Order: sequence, then C-alpha cells, then structure tokens
Amino acid sequence: MNGNESPREHFAEGLRRRTKAFAFEVLELCRRLPKTEEARVVGRQLLRAGMSVGANYRAISRARSRAEFISKINVVIEEADETLFWLEAVSEKGIASAPETDALLREGNELLRILVVSQRTAKKTRGRSS
Repeated sequence: MNGNESPREHFAEGLRRRTKAFAFEVLELCRRLPKTEEARVVGRQLLRAGMSVGANYRAISRARSRAEFISKINVVIEEADETLFWLEAVSEKGIASAPETDALLREGNELLRILVVSQRTAKKTRGRSS
C-alpha cells in the first residue's frame, strides 16, 4: 500500500488484480480445451463469463454512487457464479482434467465469497445512510 492509498483503495486494487488474473487464467484454460464441438460451445460460455468477471470488476471503480456500485457488483457476482458453473461442467464432464480446473475453482469460489461480502457491506452501509 502506498502512502496515498486508503485501505479501501488498496483492497479494491488487490481485488482488481485478482479478478484480472482469474480472467486470464480462464482464457489460458480455454486455449487448452480439446477441439471438439462440445468443448468449443462450453469453452465459449466459460470464456465469456470468466473474462467478464475481470472486465466488470474493473468498471466498479468508476461507480458514481453506492447504488451504482451495488448494481455493478451484482453483475460481477452473477458472472463469477456462471464462470464457476462452466468450470464445474468442463471438469465434471471430463472436457478438462481436475488438475487444470481445481485451482480456478478454488480462486473463483474465494472471489465469489469476497464479492458477496463486499455487496452485503455496501448494502448495510447504504441502509444506514438513508
């Protein structure tokens, strides 16, 4: 944390780095998927949702109000949850091996938990200031 950065900004920057890294790891996994029709269809869904986690979290920093922050974080939560679904699908259906998906599933679940707590905190804070 630099001297000009608040703890909240430091946390947000760390989460922005993590969501971007997560998106890029999803991209790398999708590049390694087999060249079958089912892998292409599921891989496109996984890629779209996974990349959206990083892109939409980045947009949160431009929220102009608490309500807009909550709206934007809801989108990130939905995309993170969808990404987890597609990761489970490629793993459980043998499209990708467990070693390829385990770390992404762990990171995705951890990011989802952090995002949900952030959403709840923002909602509680909004309720107090209303």
